Amino acid sequence: MTSGSIRVLIADDQQMVREGFGVLLDARPDIEVVGQAVDGLDAVAKVAELTPDVVLMDIRMPQLSGIEATRRITAGTPGTKVLVLTTFDLDEYVYEALRAGASGFLLKDASADRLAEAVRVVAAGDALLAPGVTRRLIAEFSRMDNRPRSPLKKRVGELTERETEVLALIAQGLSNAEIAERLVVAEQTVKSHVSRILTKLSLRDRTQAAVFAYECGLVRPSGY
Repeated sequence: MTSGSIRVLIADDQQMVREGFGVLLDARPDIEVVGQAVDGLDAVAKVAELTPDVVLMDIRMPQLSGIEATRRITAGTPGTKVLVLTTFDLDEYVYEALRAGASGFLLKDASADRLAEAVRVVAAGDALLAPGVTRRLIAEFSRMDNRPRSPLKKRVGELTERETEVLALIAQGLSNAEIAERLVVAEQTVKSHVSRILTKLSLRDRTQAAVFAYECGLVRPSGY
């Protein structure tokens, strides 16, 4: 592996899952699996020891859930991104895991190419939400639609009009290239807006930005 490889820790209580993902990822020249964890507590300890770039985190594990492990990891090792592995029958936990600091979600039946690309996307600081998971997330925001939003709305006031527009488009799932096309500006300009949004709102990544946009009422779910 080269020094520039993305260092990955795999946390899952099923040995076959850990080893299977390990083989798939280690086959990629730009990805290195540096360790495996058998439960949430083990994941937290291994991250502190190995400081990987990305953790593939199962949600349901003994000792400590993947959600709580994610919360501890993102608080204690902010440079490590967490990519949560889920299945359709587990996506009820999506919103809670995002709140805990997960940078994205991937369904366990994803292809090897999709898995590797997901690791790259999250390592680069971008958000990753599988379409099925995104639908569940929006439904959850719809259920919580009556939550008070006043404090969050005040924070939106720190943004310029264009930054607010970009934040709304992030929450709708648009990429930087798609936002640039929508606003008829250069992609680099969008990247600059995104960077300022994250800084002004003290957010870690695009996933947190999307959550914030829904929670403050800037974007409202429809069709649910």
